[in-house]
Amino acid sequence: MKKHTATFCALVAVVVLLAAYQTVGRQSGLPAKIRIATGGESGVYHAYGDALAEALERRMNAAVTAIPSGGSVDNVRLLRNGRAELAFVQNDIMTYAYNGTNLFSTEGAFKDFSAVAALYPETCQIVARRGVNGVTGLKGRRVSVGDEGSGTELNALQILEAHGMSYSDMEVDHLSFAASVAAFREGRIDAFFCTAGVPTPAIRELAAGGEARILSVGDAHARSLISQYPYYSQQTIPAGAYPKIDEKAETVAVKAVLVADGKLSKEVVAEIIKILFSEEAVFPGGKVNREFAAEGLPIPLHPAAEAFFRKN
Repeated sequence: MKKHTATFCALVAVVVLLAAYQTVGRQSGLPAKIRIATGGESGVYHAYGDALAEALERRMNAAVTAIPSGGSVDNVRLLRNGRAELAFVQNDIMTYAYNGTNLFSTEGAFKDFSAVAALYPETCQIVARRGVNGVTGLKGRRVSVGDEGSGTELNALQILEAHGMSYSDMEVDHLSFAASVAAFREGRIDAFFCTAGVPTPAIRELAAGGEARILSVGDAHARSLISQYPYYSQQTIPAGAYPKIDEKAETVAVKAVLVADGKLSKEVVAEIIKILFSEEAVFPGGKVNREFAAEGLPIPLHPAAEAFFRKN
């Protein structure tokens, strides 16, 4: 399991007081190995997965690993193929996977997973060079919309659609988040889409160089988007969230949700719940809010999570 880099520790406050958790002995029903499907190593999913894996490993005396991945869509498939026990997934992608629609129309519905908790808003961020004004300012520009078939790409398509735009209006690249950051830094693209918690460490590094800004979706376009796709919500990226970006950005967000394989026991999920809602633990994206964690989830809660939220 990878240790957090010094850069990440400086950029994102991940305070998980592991000393507060006493290791519990291996109990009946607790697996010897737990894999958490996360995202790219420069993103919030992976940082969150590392923090959760370390806490779980201490608490359960089990081998827990945060696995880098291609993000939400890839994570659903890792669960489906038995290659992960836990995963981070956007709530829009969960909807498509559970119902076998959109990105999952070919492979069909996947029902054998459940929600543990919604963790934080995943903000749709459009990082552009200074001088690019608004989403319509992307016309004629070279833009990365994320990996082909990814949740980020779907968010990009829907945001462009709300502005009356399509790929034909731009020069489009399908790059991973890490590749998008590198291409922006090297001047090979003018903008890229990213769906992640704010602040995103790699975007902070770009912003510190003084070349980046975050584009606003705008109120009217956001409301139009939400009316068609109700899993979105309006979200403000405040001024100063990133270095040298002194203007706020009005955009939209989905939810980052921790989900569990259908075979993961109540004992394991109960331990995860204790960690997530411990008074001593703060993860990337901030402290997990109980009300936010349980509302608006498009798939059933895991029985252990359902029992927790019913009592709390």
